[in-house]
Amino acid sequence: MTTERFEVRRQIAASPEKIFRLLCDPAGHVAIDSSGMLQSAEGEPARGAGDEFVVHMDRESLNDYPMGKYDVTVIITKFEQDALIEWTISGQVQPPIRHLYGYRLKAGEGEDEGGTLVTSYYDWSEIEERYRDAGIFPVIPEASLRATLGILARNVE
Repeated sequence: MTTERFEVRRQIAASPEKIFRLLCDPAGHVAIDSSGMLQSAEGEPARGAGDEFVVHMDRESLNDYPMGKYDVTVIITKFEQDALIEWTISGQVQPPIRHLYGYRLKAGEGEDEGGTLVTSYYDWSEIEERYRDAGIFPVIPEASLRATLGILARNVE
């Protein structure tokens, strides 16, 4: 069986509210991106499932596919205030591929009280066979999720 999901965790010395506020902000996505693909964003902070904002991308940062600069629409698929945010993207490829990105937040307890356990995940288990057969997934490596958590910590601690 092939892995179709990456999940990494990090304890961050900030409240779930502060972290979630950054994760809901389109500019926050750009600020914590470790891939270099996210260049800028437009739109209002997410407030619930179904909300959308635009991210201006540059695939040349990964130097893997000659897509150049393009825009994607981030579509929030799950939203639990200060606890969970998940999204997919819609862009040049239609219908959307349906790979999912997300963060789960859990307030610390005991020694970690005051901090937050942050889980970042990337899931491509729902993509269509034609995309799976193309051999392009995962789009980003697991190490990028871990690096993004480090940048997130730097931005909120």
